[in-house]
Amino acid sequence: MLAEVTTKEISEKEDPETFEKSKDIAKEGGKTAKVAKDRIEKRLGQKVVTSKNAKEIHFKEKNDNSINNN
Repeated sequence: MLAEVTTKEISEKEDPETFEKSKDIAKEGGKTAKVAKDRIEKRLGQKVVTSKNAKEIHFKEKNDNSINNN
């Protein structure tokens, strides 16, 4: 999601007039998100991207909390 938001914001600011310029902005958004992901993973010492979606992660957390509360 960071790549999409970054790309959108850069695109709105630069207002590209060609498809090629839009492609360049999209690549820049992706690279920016990758740098951020790499820095977060280095800081945490673990991967932050998984094959799970948000619903799976949050549902598991709710189940873990209900087990711990009993």
